[in-house]
Amino acid sequence: MADPGATLLARLATIVGADHVLTAAGDVAPHTTDWRGRYRGAALAVVRPAATAEVAAVVAACADARTAVVPQGGNTGLVGGGTPHVSGNEIVLSLTRMHRVRAVDADNATITVEAGVTLAGVQQAAREAGLAFPLSLASEGSCTIGGNLATNAGGTAVLRYGNARDLVLGVEVVLADGSVLDLARGLRKDNTGYDLKQLFIGAEGTLGIVTAAVLKLYAAPRTQVTALAALASVGGAVALLRHAKQSLGDRLVGFELMSDVALELSRKHHPGTPDALPGHAWYALVQADDSADDATLADRVEAMLATGVELGFVVDATVARSVAQADALWAARENISEAQRREGPNLKHDISLPVSSIPLFLDDAERALRAAIPGVRFVVFGHLGDGNLHYNLSAPEGTSPESFVAPAMLERAQRIVHDLVAARGGSISAEHGIGQLKRAELKRTKAPLELAVMRRIKAALDPAGILNPGKVL
Repeated sequence: MADPGATLLARLATIVGADHVLTAAGDVAPHTTDWRGRYRGAALAVVRPAATAEVAAVVAACADARTAVVPQGGNTGLVGGGTPHVSGNEIVLSLTRMHRVRAVDADNATITVEAGVTLAGVQQAAREAGLAFPLSLASEGSCTIGGNLATNAGGTAVLRYGNARDLVLGVEVVLADGSVLDLARGLRKDNTGYDLKQLFIGAEGTLGIVTAAVLKLYAAPRTQVTALAALASVGGAVALLRHAKQSLGDRLVGFELMSDVALELSRKHHPGTPDALPGHAWYALVQADDSADDATLADRVEAMLATGVELGFVVDATVARSVAQADALWAARENISEAQRREGPNLKHDISLPVSSIPLFLDDAERALRAAIPGVRFVVFGHLGDGNLHYNLSAPEGTSPESFVAPAMLERAQRIVHDLVAARGGSISAEHGIGQLKRAELKRTKAPLELAVMRRIKAALDPAGILNPGKVL
């Protein structure tokens, strides 16, 4: 009797070419471990299609064989959403060969790209057209648009431009039976029924596989100002955010909160990172842009900060006077996640709250966690402008990082943090997704009817359950 796995692999080889059905351990390994090294799985093969028709044929073949498909982009996710399980009977569908920019429509201010184009590649194509794609993440050199849409990525410019779903006009999706749903329209108004594209954005590949997208472009900034403010408290940061919004209007693009511990860790693992305003408990990184040449913007930002000092919620501040200085300030912020990875395993919480609730949440969470985990270290940073905190915990001195991230410790910390978040009307996942990491917590914190509706949608679109099983639900 023929081996079903071998039969499927032979069929897949006829679709994408034998060179793009990877089965050797060394070729498969990079695709079966997540970026953090927390999840390690196995796969029957890694399949690398180069076109939507190939994706459709691969999925149809897997559907016929009742073999699960795990879509994967740049493999930069933080919740195990693109990592196969240990069973070894799933196909990893890598979309990195689908890296064409299909069209740039400058008059319509749109760009159509395939799912495997990196975020940096989209940004570069937009710049070459004299426009800008504003989604910005620390991993933009390696993360892909398909992954960005699958997780509804956020990043540092959400305050001005919104999450990934706000930047999408249309998508092309391969469904669980291999059919292609073409919703790739560049329309800003299309009131002809359900907005189906939004089903697939943020669904982590469990409802369909995004193969291409039509994205919004914006006028490129011609004036950019970056500033760093030192703060005595998070309450001061909230006051500064409100003041900055009133002073700068929609020129305010980013407002990043960082603790002294987070910045110290960034400098530790990235020597040469400047310590621009040493000796303070909290910092806010402020970004203001204008699509016009505005020689007064730096002065306006400086005046806004000076007023903050006068009113008492800013302790000190500095405005970057060159692109190099601005890049250095942003590098200190963007290197925090990588610094944490180098420091060792840690407990990550990607949460969102009403901005007004954040100071009291931080006080309550710190008090509860110190009682439950004596000596725990807090590495807190995030996008305060949209209420998103990366509330991360490092092991106490003398505790091995590996024991610190054991399941019992993770569950204890998650319950404390997520219960406090839920009590304040927040979310346990702001921009990283659910993946494998937060499935149990989603079930615990989500309203039963919401979960029931999600399961109905999953059952309708993927009745055999072959698309990224065990993720989200």
